[in-house]
Amino acid sequence: MDLRIGGKRALVLASSKGLGHGIAVALAREGVNVLLCGRSGDRLEANCKAINAEGKGRADWIWADLNDENFVDVVTKAAVEKLGGIDILVNNSGGPTPGTTEDMTADRLETYFISMVSRIITLSNALLPGMKAQGWGRILTVASSGVVEPIPNLALSNTLRPALVGWSKTLASEVAGHGITVNMLLPGSIATDRLAELDSATAKRSGKSLENVSAERQERIPAGRYGRVEEFAATAAFLCSEPASYVTGTLVRCDGGAARSL
Repeated sequence: MDLRIGGKRALVLASSKGLGHGIAVALAREGVNVLLCGRSGDRLEANCKAINAEGKGRADWIWADLNDENFVDVVTKAAVEKLGGIDILVNNSGGPTPGTTEDMTADRLETYFISMVSRIITLSNALLPGMKAQGWGRILTVASSGVVEPIPNLALSNTLRPALVGWSKTLASEVAGHGITVNMLLPGSIATDRLAELDSATAKRSGKSLENVSAERQERIPAGRYGRVEEFAATAAFLCSEPASYVTGTLVRCDGGAARSL
């Protein structure tokens, strides 16, 4: 399928590795010019070199930390300087450390709310005027399957990410008439460093081996395996595409059928 987004400009948050990196690669392969951002300059630079070597969409990068109070100003300025503006925004952030509800201190709640919720919303608001002016835009927010089925020992994530669900749905209704779609993409167990971290935490908490934890988790997935980053990224690229122009205000799962809710 021709996604018809060649020449579009995309900002992909937290794209030094994992799902963010995968999405940046998938968009660039469709001819999108991408701006990667994150906290590892070495990885970001290497990612851009690899993307540019393919000769399709061009890639550039910027060091940016979601915890930095100047994050939105820094990123929006870089988007104008490096790409001339943004057509596609992929909101993505690292997940909080595992833990129970009793581990959720006021300081931890506030810290993660800023990086996982507040910065995402304020950045999206900063980029919306440009999308409205051109009558086209895509805002895709990567969250977690925990927003539809809370994940054990991820109390902070289960608490904070659903806030973005309400925001995303509300925003979708407000901007649909401007040719802007707003969706959320929910990963299940995708084979990334984050999943390895969570499996390790489960193994430590349960006293089981890492191999047994991984095998048991995959047995509970109807597809019988962990997802691949490329599969998740392909779904993201479609949601950012022209053919997906009538898909907005949705939660799309990429989880191998793991979530049991409707």
